[in-house]
Amino acid sequence: MAAKERQERAGRQAAQAAPADSLAERGAQIKPCEPVRKAAKGPDRPPHEAYAVRALVLQGGGALGAYQAGVYQGLAEGGVYPNWVAGISIGALNAAVIAGNPPERRVEQLRAFWEYICAQPWLPSLSHSWLTDSAESWPEPLRVWFDGLQAARAMFEGQRGFFQPRSWLELVSRYTDPSRASYYDTTPLRATLERFADFDLINHRPQEMRVSVGAVNVRTGNFAYFDNTRETLRPEHFMASGALPPGFPAVEIDGEYYWDGGLVSNTPLAEVLTAQPRRDALIFQVDLWSARGKLPHDLIDVAERQKDIQYSSRTRAITDYMREQQNFRRMLNEVMALVPQSKRDNDWYRRAAEHACDARRNVIQLIYRDKAFENLAKDYQFGSLTMHEHWTSGLDDIRQTLKHPHWLAMPGPEHPFVTHDVHRGNGE
Repeated sequence: MAAKERQERAGRQAAQAAPADSLAERGAQIKPCEPVRKAAKGPDRPPHEAYAVRALVLQGGGALGAYQAGVYQGLAEGGVYPNWVAGISIGALNAAVIAGNPPERRVEQLRAFWEYICAQPWLPSLSHSWLTDSAESWPEPLRVWFDGLQAARAMFEGQRGFFQPRSWLELVSRYTDPSRASYYDTTPLRATLERFADFDLINHRPQEMRVSVGAVNVRTGNFAYFDNTRETLRPEHFMASGALPPGFPAVEIDGEYYWDGGLVSNTPLAEVLTAQPRRDALIFQVDLWSARGKLPHDLIDVAERQKDIQYSSRTRAITDYMREQQNFRRMLNEVMALVPQSKRDNDWYRRAAEHACDARRNVIQLIYRDKAFENLAKDYQFGSLTMHEHWTSGLDDIRQTLKHPHWLAMPGPEHPFVTHDVHRGNGE
Protein backbone atom coordinates (compact mmCIF):
# COMPACT_ATOMS: atom_id res chain seq x y z
CA MET A 1 0.00 0.00 0.00
CA ALA A 2 1.32 3.48 -0.87
CA ALA A 3 2.36 5.75 1.98
CA LYS A 4 -0.29 8.32 1.06
CA GLU A 5 -3.05 5.69 1.16
CA ARG A 6 -1.85 4.47 4.57
CA GLN A 7 -1.91 8.03 5.91
CA GLU A 8 -5.43 8.66 4.59
CA ARG A 9 -6.72 5.42 6.10
CA ALA A 10 -5.10 6.17 9.44
CA GLY A 11 -6.72 9.61 9.38
CA ARG A 12 -10.14 8.11 8.69
CA GLN A 13 -9.76 5.60 11.48
CA ALA A 14 -8.66 8.33 13.89
CA ALA A 15 -11.67 10.42 12.91
CA GLN A 16 -13.97 7.49 13.59
CA ALA A 17 -12.47 7.03 17.05
CA ALA A 18 -12.50 10.73 17.89
CA PRO A 19 -16.07 11.51 19.11
CA ALA A 20 -16.09 11.42 22.90
CA ASP A 21 -19.80 10.63 23.05
CA SER A 22 -19.61 7.55 20.80
CA LEU A 23 -21.98 4.67 21.50
CA ALA A 24 -19.10 2.39 22.45
CA GLU A 25 -17.82 4.78 25.11
CA ARG A 26 -21.31 5.19 26.52
CA GLY A 27 -21.90 1.44 26.55
CA ALA A 28 -21.49 1.06 30.29
CA GLN A 29 -24.31 3.58 30.85
CA ILE A 30 -26.76 2.08 28.36
CA LYS A 31 -29.51 -0.11 29.73
CA PRO A 32 -31.01 -2.94 27.65
CA CYS A 33 -34.45 -1.36 27.98
CA GLU A 34 -35.23 2.34 28.12
CA PRO A 35 -38.90 3.00 27.39
CA VAL A 36 -39.34 6.76 27.52
CA ARG A 37 -42.96 7.93 27.67
CA LYS A 38 -42.94 11.64 27.14
CA ALA A 39 -45.53 13.56 29.09
CA ALA A 40 -48.22 15.10 26.92
CA LYS A 41 -47.93 18.88 26.49
CA GLY A 42 -51.58 19.32 25.64
CA PRO A 43 -54.62 17.72 24.00
CA ASP A 44 -53.45 18.76 20.51
CA ARG A 45 -50.01 17.18 20.84
CA PRO A 46 -49.34 14.88 17.83
CA PRO A 47 -49.30 11.20 18.88
CA HIS A 48 -46.01 10.46 17.12
CA GLU A 49 -44.12 12.80 19.43
CA ALA A 50 -44.59 10.38 22.33
CA TYR A 51 -42.04 7.97 20.84
CA ALA A 52 -38.34 8.15 21.68
CA VAL A 53 -37.57 6.55 18.29
CA ARG A 54 -39.24 7.54 15.04
CA ALA A 55 -37.62 5.40 12.39
CA LEU A 56 -37.90 5.35 8.62
CA VAL A 57 -36.92 1.93 7.23
CA LEU A 58 -36.20 1.82 3.49
CA GLN A 59 -35.98 -1.37 1.44
CA GLY A 60 -33.89 -1.87 -1.70
CA GLY A 61 -35.48 -1.81 -5.15
CA GLY A 62 -33.61 0.32 -7.65
CA ALA A 63 -35.80 2.65 -9.71
CA LEU A 64 -38.78 1.86 -7.46
CA GLY A 65 -37.05 3.88 -4.74
CA ALA A 66 -38.79 7.07 -5.90
CA TYR A 67 -41.82 5.64 -4.06
CA GLN A 68 -39.89 6.08 -0.80
CA ALA A 69 -39.15 9.70 -1.65
CA GLY A 70 -42.88 10.28 -2.09
CA VAL A 71 -43.52 8.69 1.30
CA TYR A 72 -40.99 11.01 2.90
CA GLN A 73 -42.67 14.04 1.32
CA GLY A 74 -45.98 12.95 2.84
CA LEU A 75 -44.41 12.46 6.27
CA ALA A 76 -42.90 15.95 6.08
CA GLU A 77 -46.28 17.38 5.07
CA GLY A 78 -47.77 15.72 8.15
CA GLY A 79 -45.06 17.07 10.45
CA VAL A 80 -43.63 13.59 11.12
CA TYR A 81 -39.84 13.78 11.08
CA PRO A 82 -37.79 10.63 11.72
CA ASN A 83 -34.81 10.65 14.05
CA TRP A 84 -33.47 7.39 12.61
CA VAL A 85 -33.30 6.45 8.93
CA ALA A 86 -32.10 2.98 7.95
CA GLY A 87 -31.74 1.74 4.39
CA ILE A 88 -30.58 -0.99 2.05
CA SER A 89 -29.48 -0.40 -1.56
CA ILE A 90 -31.58 2.41 -3.10
CA GLY A 91 -33.02 2.87 0.38
CA ALA A 92 -29.49 3.70 1.56
CA LEU A 93 -29.12 6.34 -1.17
CA ASN A 94 -32.43 7.91 -0.16
CA ALA A 95 -31.25 7.77 3.46
CA ALA A 96 -28.10 9.71 2.55
CA VAL A 97 -30.11 12.51 0.94
CA ILE A 98 -32.60 12.65 3.82
CA ALA A 99 -30.04 12.65 6.61
CA GLY A 100 -27.61 14.82 4.65
CA ASN A 101 -29.94 17.82 4.51
CA PRO A 102 -31.76 19.97 7.07
CA PRO A 103 -35.47 19.14 7.43
CA GLU A 104 -36.63 22.12 5.38
CA ARG A 105 -34.55 21.05 2.35
CA ARG A 106 -35.00 17.28 2.33
CA VAL A 107 -37.96 17.02 -0.04
CA GLU A 108 -36.40 19.56 -2.41
CA GLN A 109 -33.10 17.67 -2.46
CA LEU A 110 -34.78 14.28 -2.85
CA ARG A 111 -36.63 15.63 -5.87
CA ALA A 112 -33.42 17.09 -7.31
CA PHE A 113 -31.56 13.81 -6.75
CA TRP A 114 -34.20 11.74 -8.53
CA GLU A 115 -34.62 14.22 -11.38
CA TYR A 116 -30.84 14.19 -11.84
CA ILE A 117 -30.26 10.43 -11.97
CA CYS A 118 -33.35 9.75 -14.10
CA ALA A 119 -32.18 12.00 -16.93
CA GLN A 120 -30.77 9.92 -19.80
CA PRO A 121 -27.01 10.54 -20.24
CA TRP A 122 -26.14 10.18 -23.93
CA LEU A 123 -29.01 10.07 -26.41
CA PRO A 124 -31.44 13.00 -26.56
CA SER A 125 -33.72 12.60 -23.55
CA LEU A 126 -37.43 11.94 -23.94
CA SER A 127 -38.06 13.04 -20.36
CA HIS A 128 -39.69 16.37 -21.23
CA SER A 129 -40.96 15.68 -24.72
CA TRP A 130 -44.56 15.37 -25.84
CA LEU A 131 -44.15 11.57 -25.62
CA THR A 132 -43.59 11.68 -21.88
CA ASP A 133 -46.30 14.26 -21.33
CA SER A 134 -48.91 12.14 -23.08
CA ALA A 135 -47.79 8.65 -22.03
CA GLU A 136 -50.09 8.41 -19.03
CA SER A 137 -53.10 8.15 -21.32
CA TRP A 138 -51.60 5.60 -23.69
CA PRO A 139 -53.10 2.12 -24.08
CA GLU A 140 -51.28 -0.51 -22.04
CA PRO A 141 -49.34 -2.18 -24.96
CA LEU A 142 -47.91 1.19 -25.99
CA ARG A 143 -46.97 1.98 -22.41
CA VAL A 144 -45.22 -1.39 -22.06
CA TRP A 145 -43.21 -0.58 -25.20
CA PHE A 146 -42.30 2.89 -23.94
CA ASP A 147 -41.15 1.61 -20.54
CA GLY A 148 -39.17 -1.15 -22.25
CA LEU A 149 -37.39 1.50 -24.31
CA GLN A 150 -36.48 3.43 -21.16
CA ALA A 151 -35.21 0.25 -19.49
CA ALA A 152 -33.13 -0.63 -22.55
CA ARG A 153 -31.60 2.83 -22.50
CA ALA A 154 -30.61 2.34 -18.87
CA MET A 155 -28.96 -0.97 -19.77
CA PHE A 156 -27.00 0.34 -22.74
CA GLU A 157 -26.37 3.95 -21.71
CA GLY A 158 -26.41 3.84 -17.92
CA GLN A 159 -27.87 6.63 -15.78
CA ARG A 160 -26.43 10.09 -15.32
CA GLY A 161 -24.55 10.48 -12.06
CA PHE A 162 -25.25 6.86 -11.12
CA PHE A 163 -23.67 4.20 -13.31
CA GLN A 164 -22.18 3.83 -16.77
CA PRO A 165 -21.46 0.70 -18.85
CA ARG A 166 -17.92 -0.58 -19.02
CA SER A 167 -16.22 -1.02 -22.39
CA TRP A 168 -16.15 -4.44 -24.03
CA LEU A 169 -12.41 -4.55 -23.40
CA GLU A 170 -12.97 -4.09 -19.68
CA LEU A 171 -15.63 -6.78 -19.60
CA VAL A 172 -13.40 -9.45 -21.15
CA SER A 173 -10.30 -8.47 -19.16
CA ARG A 174 -9.31 -10.09 -15.90
CA TYR A 175 -8.43 -7.78 -13.02
CA THR A 176 -7.12 -8.36 -9.52
CA ASP A 177 -9.15 -5.39 -8.29
CA PRO A 178 -12.69 -6.51 -7.25
CA SER A 179 -13.92 -2.95 -7.74
CA ARG A 180 -13.71 -3.42 -11.51
CA ALA A 181 -15.42 -6.81 -11.78
CA SER A 182 -18.88 -5.67 -12.93
CA TYR A 183 -20.90 -4.71 -15.99
CA TYR A 184 -21.17 -1.08 -14.88
CA ASP A 185 -18.93 1.50 -13.28
CA THR A 186 -20.54 3.34 -10.33
CA THR A 187 -17.76 5.90 -9.87
CA PRO A 188 -20.13 8.78 -10.84
CA LEU A 189 -22.33 7.96 -7.85
CA ARG A 190 -19.80 9.25 -5.36
CA ALA A 191 -19.89 12.78 -6.80
CA THR A 192 -23.70 12.63 -6.98
CA LEU A 193 -24.02 11.71 -3.31
CA GLU A 194 -21.64 14.51 -2.36
CA ARG A 195 -23.69 16.89 -4.49
CA PHE A 196 -27.02 16.12 -2.84
CA ALA A 197 -25.97 15.11 0.70
CA ASP A 198 -23.82 16.86 3.30
CA PHE A 199 -21.76 14.14 4.96
CA ASP A 200 -20.56 16.49 7.67
CA LEU A 201 -24.21 16.92 8.63
CA ILE A 202 -24.79 13.15 8.57
CA ASN A 203 -21.93 12.63 11.03
CA HIS A 204 -22.26 15.80 13.11
CA ARG A 205 -25.21 14.96 15.39
CA PRO A 206 -25.98 11.21 15.28
CA GLN A 207 -28.08 11.54 18.43
CA GLU A 208 -30.50 13.76 16.47
CA MET A 209 -30.55 11.73 13.23
CA ARG A 210 -29.22 8.21 13.39
CA VAL A 211 -28.29 6.62 10.05
CA SER A 212 -27.79 2.89 9.40
CA VAL A 213 -27.08 1.20 6.06
CA GLY A 214 -26.53 -2.51 5.43
CA ALA A 215 -24.05 -4.28 3.16
CA VAL A 216 -22.47 -7.72 2.75
CA ASN A 217 -18.78 -8.43 3.25
CA VAL A 218 -17.74 -10.16 0.01
CA ARG A 219 -14.90 -12.10 1.61
CA THR A 220 -16.75 -13.44 4.67
CA GLY A 221 -20.34 -13.36 3.43
CA ASN A 222 -21.34 -11.67 6.70
CA PHE A 223 -23.90 -8.91 6.87
CA ALA A 224 -22.63 -5.58 8.20
CA TYR A 225 -24.33 -2.37 9.28
CA PHE A 226 -22.58 0.95 8.98
CA ASP A 227 -23.96 3.38 11.55
CA ASN A 228 -23.12 7.01 12.28
CA THR A 229 -23.35 6.34 16.04
CA ARG A 230 -20.38 3.99 15.70
CA GLU A 231 -18.30 5.37 12.83
CA THR A 232 -17.92 8.23 10.39
CA LEU A 233 -20.03 7.52 7.31
CA ARG A 234 -18.65 8.35 3.87
CA PRO A 235 -20.14 8.03 0.37
CA GLU A 236 -18.51 4.59 0.10
CA HIS A 237 -20.72 3.18 2.86
CA PHE A 238 -23.87 4.11 0.96
CA MET A 239 -22.44 2.99 -2.38
CA ALA A 240 -21.52 -0.38 -0.85
CA SER A 241 -25.09 -0.88 0.34
CA GLY A 242 -26.27 -0.53 -3.27
CA ALA A 243 -23.50 -2.48 -5.01
CA LEU A 244 -25.64 -5.29 -6.45
CA PRO A 245 -23.50 -7.79 -8.43
CA PRO A 246 -22.79 -8.52 -11.19
CA GLY A 247 -24.15 -5.20 -12.42
CA PHE A 248 -22.34 -3.06 -9.87
CA PRO A 249 -18.84 -3.58 -8.45
CA ALA A 250 -17.86 -4.29 -4.86
CA VAL A 251 -16.91 -1.18 -2.89
CA GLU A 252 -13.76 -1.09 -0.78
CA ILE A 253 -14.06 0.21 2.78
CA ASP A 254 -11.00 0.10 5.03
CA GLY A 255 -9.46 -2.92 3.29
CA GLU A 256 -12.66 -4.98 2.92
CA TYR A 257 -15.00 -5.19 -0.07
CA TYR A 258 -18.79 -5.00 0.22
CA TRP A 259 -21.80 -5.80 -1.94
CA ASP A 260 -25.47 -4.84 -1.78
CA GLY A 261 -27.10 -5.71 1.54
CA GLY A 262 -30.11 -7.09 -0.33
CA LEU A 263 -28.12 -10.26 -1.05
CA VAL A 264 -28.73 -11.26 2.58
CA SER A 265 -31.60 -9.07 3.79
CA ASN A 266 -33.38 -6.43 1.76
CA THR A 267 -34.71 -4.53 4.75
CA PRO A 268 -33.11 -3.10 7.90
CA LEU A 269 -36.29 -3.61 9.94
CA ALA A 270 -34.76 -6.29 12.18
CA GLU A 271 -31.77 -4.02 12.87
CA VAL A 272 -34.07 -1.29 14.14
CA LEU A 273 -36.27 -3.64 16.18
CA THR A 274 -33.39 -5.42 17.92
CA ALA A 275 -31.25 -2.35 18.66
CA GLN A 276 -30.38 -1.69 22.28
CA PRO A 277 -31.45 0.03 24.36
CA ARG A 278 -34.97 -1.11 23.47
CA ARG A 279 -37.09 2.04 23.35
CA ASP A 280 -40.62 2.99 22.41
CA ALA A 281 -40.54 3.18 18.61
CA LEU A 282 -42.77 4.28 15.76
CA ILE A 283 -41.40 2.65 12.60
CA PHE A 284 -42.41 3.44 9.03
CA GLN A 285 -41.39 0.41 6.98
CA VAL A 286 -41.41 1.30 3.25
CA ASP A 287 -41.17 -1.78 1.01
CA LEU A 288 -40.70 -1.80 -2.75
CA TRP A 289 -41.41 -5.50 -3.39
CA SER A 290 -44.58 -7.31 -2.48
CA ALA A 291 -44.41 -10.96 -1.45
CA ARG A 292 -47.97 -11.37 -2.70
CA GLY A 293 -48.67 -11.50 -6.42
CA LYS A 294 -50.42 -13.20 -9.31
CA LEU A 295 -49.51 -16.61 -10.64
CA PRO A 296 -47.11 -16.30 -13.62
CA HIS A 297 -48.27 -17.44 -17.06
CA ASP A 298 -45.06 -17.21 -19.09
CA LEU A 299 -41.30 -17.15 -18.53
CA ILE A 300 -41.14 -13.36 -18.24
CA ASP A 301 -43.84 -13.48 -15.56
CA VAL A 302 -41.88 -16.24 -13.82
CA ALA A 303 -38.72 -14.10 -13.74
CA GLU A 304 -40.63 -11.10 -12.40
CA ARG A 305 -42.42 -13.14 -9.74
CA GLN A 306 -39.13 -14.72 -8.68
CA LYS A 307 -37.61 -11.25 -8.22
CA ASP A 308 -40.64 -10.09 -6.19
CA ILE A 309 -40.35 -13.02 -3.81
CA GLN A 310 -36.56 -12.90 -3.59
CA TYR A 311 -36.38 -9.23 -2.60
CA SER A 312 -39.56 -8.91 -0.54
CA SER A 313 -38.84 -8.17 3.11
CA ARG A 314 -40.82 -10.89 4.88
CA THR A 315 -42.03 -8.05 7.06
CA ARG A 316 -44.98 -10.04 8.36
CA ALA A 317 -42.69 -12.86 9.55
CA ILE A 318 -40.34 -10.38 11.26
CA THR A 319 -43.13 -8.47 12.98
CA ASP A 320 -44.88 -11.68 14.11
CA TYR A 321 -41.64 -12.88 15.70
CA MET A 322 -40.87 -9.53 17.31
CA ARG A 323 -44.44 -9.24 18.61
CA GLU A 324 -44.04 -12.59 20.36
CA GLN A 325 -40.68 -11.54 21.77
CA GLN A 326 -42.04 -8.25 23.09
CA ASN A 327 -45.01 -9.97 24.70
CA PHE A 328 -42.60 -12.26 26.54
CA ARG A 329 -40.43 -9.32 27.60
CA ARG A 330 -43.43 -7.48 28.98
CA MET A 331 -44.67 -10.61 30.78
CA LEU A 332 -41.21 -11.08 32.31
CA ASN A 333 -41.21 -7.44 33.35
CA GLU A 334 -44.54 -7.88 35.14
CA VAL A 335 -43.43 -11.07 36.87
CA MET A 336 -40.19 -9.48 38.08
CA ALA A 337 -42.19 -6.69 39.70
CA LEU A 338 -43.69 -9.34 42.01
CA VAL A 339 -40.28 -10.40 43.32
CA PRO A 340 -39.64 -8.97 46.83
CA GLN A 341 -36.83 -6.44 47.09
CA SER A 342 -34.90 -8.77 49.37
CA LYS A 343 -34.79 -11.46 46.66
CA ARG A 344 -33.49 -9.27 43.86
CA ASP A 345 -29.81 -9.26 44.71
CA ASN A 346 -28.81 -12.35 42.75
CA ASP A 347 -27.44 -13.21 39.31
CA TRP A 348 -30.66 -14.71 37.97
CA TYR A 349 -32.64 -11.57 38.69
CA ARG A 350 -29.98 -9.41 37.04
CA ARG A 351 -29.96 -11.69 33.98
CA ALA A 352 -33.72 -11.51 33.73
CA ALA A 353 -33.56 -7.73 33.99
CA GLU A 354 -31.50 -7.66 30.79
CA HIS A 355 -34.39 -9.26 28.88
CA ALA A 356 -37.45 -7.80 30.60
CA CYS A 357 -38.86 -4.71 28.91
CA ASP A 358 -42.16 -2.91 28.50
CA ALA A 359 -41.13 -0.84 25.47
CA ARG A 360 -43.89 -0.31 22.89
CA ARG A 361 -43.44 -0.80 19.14
CA ASN A 362 -45.71 0.47 16.37
CA VAL A 363 -44.87 -0.57 12.77
CA ILE A 364 -46.60 1.29 9.94
CA GLN A 365 -46.01 -0.68 6.74
CA LEU A 366 -46.27 0.69 3.21
CA ILE A 367 -45.72 -1.52 0.18
CA TYR A 368 -45.42 -0.32 -3.41
CA ARG A 369 -48.10 -1.90 -5.60
CA ASP A 370 -47.18 -2.70 -9.21
CA LYS A 371 -48.88 -0.97 -12.09
CA ALA A 372 -50.53 -3.28 -14.63
CA PHE A 373 -48.00 -2.39 -17.35
CA GLU A 374 -44.88 -2.96 -15.20
CA ASN A 375 -42.71 -6.01 -15.74
CA LEU A 376 -39.35 -7.58 -15.02
CA ALA A 377 -37.45 -4.35 -15.73
CA LYS A 378 -39.28 -2.22 -13.15
CA ASP A 379 -36.25 -1.95 -10.85
CA TYR A 380 -33.98 -0.54 -13.55
CA GLN A 381 -36.55 1.44 -15.52
CA PHE A 382 -35.33 4.90 -14.47
CA GLY A 383 -37.45 6.91 -16.90
CA SER A 384 -38.69 10.30 -15.73
CA LEU A 385 -42.34 9.37 -16.27
CA THR A 386 -42.24 6.26 -14.10
CA MET A 387 -40.14 8.07 -11.50
CA HIS A 388 -42.91 10.64 -11.06
CA GLU A 389 -45.53 7.87 -10.95
CA HIS A 390 -43.64 6.01 -8.23
CA TRP A 391 -43.21 9.23 -6.26
CA THR A 392 -46.93 10.02 -6.54
CA SER A 393 -47.86 6.49 -5.41
CA GLY A 394 -45.75 6.85 -2.28
CA LEU A 395 -47.19 10.27 -1.53
CA ASP A 396 -50.77 9.00 -1.98
CA ASP A 397 -50.19 5.95 0.23
CA ILE A 398 -48.71 7.88 3.15
CA ARG A 399 -51.44 10.51 2.90
CA GLN A 400 -54.04 7.73 3.18
CA THR A 401 -52.14 6.28 6.14
CA LEU A 402 -52.01 9.59 7.99
CA LYS A 403 -55.78 9.89 7.65
CA HIS A 404 -55.79 7.35 10.51
CA PRO A 405 -54.02 9.35 13.25
CA HIS A 406 -55.00 6.76 15.86
CA TRP A 407 -52.66 4.33 14.08
CA LEU A 408 -49.78 6.47 15.30
CA ALA A 409 -50.88 6.37 18.93
CA MET A 410 -48.71 4.62 21.53
CA PRO A 411 -49.73 0.94 21.91
CA GLY A 412 -51.25 -0.01 25.24
CA PRO A 413 -49.58 -2.32 27.78
CA GLU A 414 -51.76 -5.29 26.82
CA HIS A 415 -50.59 -5.16 23.18
CA PRO A 416 -47.12 -3.59 23.24
CA PHE A 417 -46.40 -4.43 19.58
CA VAL A 418 -48.83 -3.45 16.81
CA THR A 419 -48.69 -3.17 13.01
CA HIS A 420 -50.78 -1.24 10.49
CA ASP A 421 -50.98 -1.38 6.69
CA VAL A 422 -53.26 0.89 4.69
CA HIS A 423 -53.58 -1.76 1.98
CA ARG A 424 -54.87 -4.35 4.44
CA GLY A 425 -57.54 -2.34 6.15
CA ASN A 426 -57.44 -1.41 9.81
CA GLY A 427 -54.14 -3.00 10.76
CA GLU A 428 -53.63 -5.45 13.59
